[in-house]
Amino acid sequence: MWLLFLLLAWVVAVVSCVRVCRTALAAGLALHRGADATADADARADDTGADAGLTLYETAYLAGGPHRLADVVLVLMAQQRRLHLAHTGWATVVDPVGQDPVERAALSAIGPEGQRRIPAVRRALTSAEAVRGLADRLVHAGLAAPAAVRTGIGTAVRHVQFAALLVLLAAGATYWAAPSGEVDWLVLAWFAFPLVLTLGTWAVARAEAHPYTAWATEAGSALLRHEHPDGPSRRPGPPPAEPAESTGLTGLTGLTRLALFGPTALADPGLRAALHSSGA
Repeated sequence: MWLLFLLLAWVVAVVSCVRVCRTALAAGLALHRGADATADADARADDTGADAGLTLYETAYLAGGPHRLADVVLVLMAQQRRLHLAHTGWATVVDPVGQDPVERAALSAIGPEGQRRIPAVRRALTSAEAVRGLADRLVHAGLAAPAAVRTGIGTAVRHVQFAALLVLLAAGATYWAAPSGEVDWLVLAWFAFPLVLTLGTWAVARAEAHPYTAWATEAGSALLRHEHPDGPSRRPGPPPAEPAESTGLTGLTGLTRLALFGPTALADPGLRAALHSSGA
């Protein structure tokens, strides 16, 4: 019986570890192709004198993904008095005219009734065509990690975690299945090899998987650091105590802080509460 448990442990461990390696290799090749595409685009931009700066939406996506982008567009429209974001978690349309495709997608996500809970708006907006188009452009430019890369490496790491747990369960089943006092510790020692293999692979994946699971590639992160030296690689300072303008708007600086650091960087406690609210 113990041979069956040992064989199961070895098969699961080897298959899961090989999958992590294959997925990481494929992810590395995909990101390498993206980096080459970015280098070509930068060369063409240098030749034509084009500005390769990131927009506010692109900064938000690279720093925090589609959810961060959704927060930025909602706060932008709220600051311009075209949406009202209640601290209870509801978004209400004030001016139903969007000034760009992402804003129009936000209005569509709220719906014809003109009011919807913010978490539901955020979920709908992250899957909108305008947001997917922006993400595709960043992926094509080599600045954002493809969705398949992010989900693939995450799934592979979860499989390794499951394999490590299964090895422990198989060793435990071998121990409990043996007659009392007749456990062969050498047999149990054989389970240590697949356990070390899975735990080691898991540890390496946790240390090395960040470039594959972050929203921005290495090229995208470098561009963020270049344009915002005090960006996501550093802790945000406290938000300004007073709005930058008497109208209550925090201005571009406030929106950039939101794009880089998330809702905790907002100076307005009402907006922070609205974005953190469950909407109930």
